[in-house]
Amino acid sequence: MTVTALALTAALTLPAAPITADQLSWMAGYWLDCEGRREASETWSDPRGGLILGSAITLEDGKVSFEQSRIAPAATDALHVAYFAGVEGAPPVVFPAIAASGTRVVFENTANDFPHRVIYERRGDVLHARIEGEMDGQPQAMDWTLQKADLNARCPI
Repeated sequence: MTVTALALTAALTLPAAPITADQLSWMAGYWLDCEGRREASETWSDPRGGLILGSAITLEDGKVSFEQSRIAPAATDALHVAYFAGVEGAPPVVFPAIAASGTRVVFENTANDFPHRVIYERRGDVLHARIEGEMDGQPQAMDWTLQKADLNARCPI
């Protein structure tokens, strides 16, 4: 076995660095998206005891939808957190964290129908949220650009 092959084998068998809630403290706050005729807000707590709580409310075309979520240690891998998304009161779908760096995190669950990935990235006072995956064999994605806002701020009418 060559030195390169040994190094590659060692790299593949070493556990990845843990992804913890504390690394995602940059998500904390109240965020508002006033794109088009949609008003979307997300509220994320600061990390406490390895847990971040979140809620989202979207108003669009006279309809309201909501999500209750949390970022917490994954039951199958206590070293890494997962995103637990409970849409409209349904049992949460679990998306384990697969990558995190600086102010970006990617959660993924390819067994879920849609989405497969949930991505958050912060740039200054802007929080970008994206879900992506496939529907009917075609790539699909939805994006939100949320601005840091005062708690319970609303979009202009």
